[in-house]
Amino acid sequence: MSAVRPGARTAVALTLAGAVTVALWAAACGSPADLTKALQVAEVSTGWFDAGIVDGKNKLVPSVSFVLKNTSDRPIASVQLNVAYWRAGDDGEWDDLYVANAIDSNGLAAGAQTGTITARGKVGYTGEQPRAEILQHQSFVDATARIFAKRGSSQWMKLGEFPIERRLLIR
Repeated sequence: MSAVRPGARTAVALTLAGAVTVALWAAACGSPADLTKALQVAEVSTGWFDAGIVDGKNKLVPSVSFVLKNTSDRPIASVQLNVAYWRAGDDGEWDDLYVANAIDSNGLAAGAQTGTITARGKVGYTGEQPRAEILQHQSFVDATARIFAKRGSSQWMKLGEFPIERRLLIR
């Protein structure tokens, strides 16, 4: 029979307990591979936000507000978003906004939803006319918001596409 150092069993037990805890936490907080099935974009509201006066002209920018619902059976953590704005008929995106912590590292419980997330573009329309008339101008082109999500270094996954309603938002 060999001698066991005092405290060696305790150290081994603590190491195993720590490894099990880390593995369980990672499994619980890990996101499913397909965020398009685990997250739902809900309570969507769109419009053109009054961004104030820029260079003596009224400026309107596209805006989308929404919540994310966790439709999976486990927590989801560390989700980033990219909201891309596309003008009708254009070949590429017009503007985009990156949201680093749409769901932070604390995670979103199964069945829960985030608070309202609002993404306003930086690029928009300017004009000397009243803001409501900008929306009716002959050069005005409608836009769409495309919402993408990812975790870590995974690929961006499209969660949804929403037309920007031709209505003025003041807040």
